[in-house]
Parts: sequence; structure tokens; C-alpha cells
Amino acid sequence: MGLLECCARCLVGAPFASLVATGLCFFGVALFCGCGHEALTGTEKLIETYFSKNYQDYEYLINVIHAFQYVIYGTASFFFLYGALLLAEGFYTTGAVRQIFGDYKTTICGKGLSATFVGITYALTIVWLLVFACSAVPVYIYFNTWTTCQSIASPSKTSASIGSLCADARMYGVLPWNAFPGKVCGSNLLSICKTAEFQMTFHLFIAAFVGAAATLVSLLTFMIAATYNFAVLKLMGRGTKF
Repeated sequence: MGLLECCARCLVGAPFASLVATGLCFFGVALFCGCGHEALTGTEKLIETYFSKNYQDYEYLINVIHAFQYVIYGTASFFFLYGALLLAEGFYTTGAVRQIFGDYKTTICGKGLSATFVGITYALTIVWLLVFACSAVPVYIYFNTWTTCQSIASPSKTSASIGSLCADARMYGVLPWNAFPGKVCGSNLLSICKTAEFQMTFHLFIAAFVGAAATLVSLLTFMIAATYNFAVLKLMGRGTKF
């Protein structure tokens, strides 16, 4: 077998869909976890600096943020490992489907393993849909705050008085209703929006949302590719050896 023929066989057996999905998965998870971690830290600082003077008001929020940050560590580790496993499974099933390994085509154990990955990926996709939806919530909150600041900066574009334009953290459930001050209005809010902390946190949440979207696309790609390969293995596969 010549070198060119060997390379051609390897390229034919390469799971391009799985390769693209793995790259998207690693990129999306890294973006979501890294930016999400820093965005939560920035939110903690903004709350304790501008929206509450009593630690007991945001103590529960701090605990929730720290818990989410630990979950992020575990999520990153899990997805990097699972993405590598799905890529390896993609190489196996694609090679089996395209029959480039001689009699090592498909097996009962191999088909069972492929079906297991299909089921796990399907469940992960459903869970990640919820994560994707939740990652849009802080983007929505920060966008509303930023829009309010734009109205304050351009009073001619709104009929409301500047003093009545506020960002109320209590309204979104971030702080309890008895938190003081709980909200910031007018020129004070505009000054917060101009700070580097607010701008950075807002953009970090947007980046985390994009990362969640990329991860969701990668999971959908994995699921489609794995389902297709499993269906072909089930229809065409023969043999009982692993």
C-alpha cells in the first residue's frame, strides 16, 4: 500500500462531523465556563458595591454564585473528557460504517456502546438546552440595565424623568425585597454603566451565552452523527467479536 493510498483511506475514515463537533464543544465549553466564572465574580462585586450595604442581603446570592462556580469547574472537566470519548467513538463507528478495517466492521458490544453514547448525548442535549436558556437571563438583565442607561444619557429620547429611570436588582430576584437600597436610579445608574466592571461583566455574560450556544450546536451535531452511524451499524453490521 502506497503512502497516498494509506492517507486516502485514513481521510475516508475520518469522522469529520465528530471533529467539527469536538472543536465546537471544546471552544464553547471553554468560553462558557471561563467567561461565566469571571462574569459571576463581576456580578458579585457590583451587587456588594452599589446595590446593597448589608452583607446579609446578598449572603445567599454569594453562596449561590460560589456554588455555580464550582459547578463550572466540574462541567468543564466533564465535557472535555466526554468530547474526547465521543470523538474516539466517532472514529470507531465511522471506520466501521465505511468498512476500511477489514473484518473489524461492527460488533454487538460496539453497537451497544454506540447506542449508549446516543442516549447519553440526547440527555445531555436536553439538559444543556436548560443551561442555554438560563445563560440568556443575565444577558437580558444587563441589557435592560444598559438600555436604561442609554435613556438616561439621552433624556430627549424618553418622556420619563431621569430620576425615575432605575435598575432594581430586587425585581429580578437577585436581592430580597427588603434589601437597601436594592436599586440605583438616574445619574448614579449612568455612572455605574460607565464603569469598566459593568462593561466587562456585561460582555463576559454575552461571551458565556455564545459559548453555551456553540456547545449546544456541538451536542446536536454529535447526536445526529452518532444516531446516523448507529442506524447504519445496526442495519449493515455483522459479527459478534469486539
